[in-house]
Amino acid sequence: MNLLRVILIALALLLILPLASGSDVYRWVDSKGNVHYDDKVSANPAAVKLPIHNPLADPSNLADLQIDRHGDSSDVYVSNRLAGPLEIQLSLSNANNVETEPQLPLRQVLAANERALVSRIGAGRVDQPSSYVIGLMAIPGDPQTVARDVVYSLPVDEHSNWQLGQTFHGGFSHTDEQNLYAVDIIVDQGTPILAARGGTVMQVESGFDRGGLNKETYGARANLVRILHDDGSMAIYAHLRENGVMVRVGEKVSLGQLIGYSGNTGYSSGPHLHFCVQVNSAGRLISIPFRMVGPNGFLALPGH
Repeated sequence: MNLLRVILIALALLLILPLASGSDVYRWVDSKGNVHYDDKVSANPAAVKLPIHNPLADPSNLADLQIDRHGDSSDVYVSNRLAGPLEIQLSLSNANNVETEPQLPLRQVLAANERALVSRIGAGRVDQPSSYVIGLMAIPGDPQTVARDVVYSLPVDEHSNWQLGQTFHGGFSHTDEQNLYAVDIIVDQGTPILAARGGTVMQVESGFDRGGLNKETYGARANLVRILHDDGSMAIYAHLRENGVMVRVGEKVSLGQLIGYSGNTGYSSGPHLHFCVQVNSAGRLISIPFRMVGPNGFLALPGH
């Protein structure tokens, strides 16, 4: 092939997406000097309304694409970076004099850390130049997942200093389908974070050291743990402290086990834990409603 152009498009895990159009955001500082943001002026009498912009976050790769050339044909390999299933979609655009086996686009589920030969691309006529662009989208989870109705435990010690902040459909940042059913648990930085349900550590990010409301800068920079459950659903524990993750990818964790420490990294509204349960639904990463029990019974979550 005389010309080979490859574009890798990775659909990112976006824990907090931009605010809904028209949302107001208010800033206030608590007695300990921690900065908080909320979508309601009633959050604090001294809250100050802020102007907010909604730039898109930079994506992060969940899979690696490799092209091995063999004369006039190329083998396309995709590697799953996660310790859990990953659905990929491989597509072809701007194709000229190209044949593929199997035909593209295609969808395929890769097992944990699997590297697979996904497609073979060759020239339709060997005496003519060929060109194409490959697109790869990757979604965590298996699209065949059917989540069970499970009661989740509070992911912090019930005797710690915690408050329930933004919940389901929260107007500040719980407005997109990946975070529509999420809760923010306001805690001091360094608070131990516990597994709300047992499972396998699927993904870890722990190297980010800053947070704030600049979406363009911090949107993809939240330290997090993604835990895969036995029914295929996945729990997200986000905004953890720098180097504050205490588990490894692939590790089995049990209910109540220490998995990390709270922080204020990424696109964050102040020190808190962002928790949600997600599934892959027909190639879309969505959050789903869940029940969570605290020291005084079930948390007050809309619809539960």
